[in-house]
Amino acid sequence: MTQVLAAPNNLTISSRIEERLQRGELTQAQVDNFRDFLAEVEREFLQHRIITNNTYTRWFSNGTATDEELRHFIKQFSVFSNQFLIAALLKAINSPTLQQSRASREILLNELGVIYRQPGKNAGTHLAQTEEDKDREGDPELVSTEGTVDGGICRFRAAHFEWLLGVAEGLGLHYEELGKRKHGRPSTLHFCDELQRLYGSDDPQIAEGASFAVENWAAAGFWQELEDGLTRIKNTRHPQLHLAFFTWHNRVEGQHAGHTLEELEEVYFQANFDRTKFIQGGREILDAIAVFWNGLNEDRVNRVII
Repeated sequence: MTQVLAAPNNLTISSRIEERLQRGELTQAQVDNFRDFLAEVEREFLQHRIITNNTYTRWFSNGTATDEELRHFIKQFSVFSNQFLIAALLKAINSPTLQQSRASREILLNELGVIYRQPGKNAGTHLAQTEEDKDREGDPELVSTEGTVDGGICRFRAAHFEWLLGVAEGLGLHYEELGKRKHGRPSTLHFCDELQRLYGSDDPQIAEGASFAVENWAAAGFWQELEDGLTRIKNTRHPQLHLAFFTWHNRVEGQHAGHTLEELEEVYFQANFDRTKFIQGGREILDAIAVFWNGLNEDRVNRVII
């Protein structure tokens, strides 16, 4: 029987919208239209096949990947992870408002190694952790899942690509073998190019739809399946693996998805919001995400290793 992932079920009218209705900032007709729009987004995005039925990550979660398959996965994921920086920079450059630019820079700068800082909380005030705790939950000197990069500390070792490099080195892969376009399979490069075209689009409606879809894909469970598989591999074969890259992303992505819903609530009621383009951007980036994961699954089935 095919296992189907449960799509996140959070696309409902929030208390923020209810409060705006009560204050008279929105009419009942506007709220009803927004409710209908959220239902469309749920159908088109959250019920997309790559969210509800990712064959590759479901297989990966079993922890049965061979060392060759595992290295192939890490190499392709490193290309996506590193090339995402270009799309994130384009998104920041093309943001239509200062507020959206800052939100985009939060993601980009954290990717590059600026640690989230919680206002009012001093850096370095944390409980002592074992090395095992740090790998599972993240070294508090290098990671945080809450706060802002504004005023945060930049550390080279906090860059997400360096965390992924830590995983790769435990499998015999090195920096020069990772992250470049020349290391990517055609399906991986297609995803990277579509991220730049859609997520980093200079059309704010396309970019908004792509961003919303990407963040909700990331929050829909694939990180958990990757963490489950890698944890099994670490416990049974490779105790030296460092998994903080995967465990941290698994914990933080739900927050990103929540932020995109708040952002959508703001842009939807603006006069220039284009519902059709928003759906187009999200649907096309989800199709590209499917190409990436399906490519990995086809490589696995056909025993393609690079």
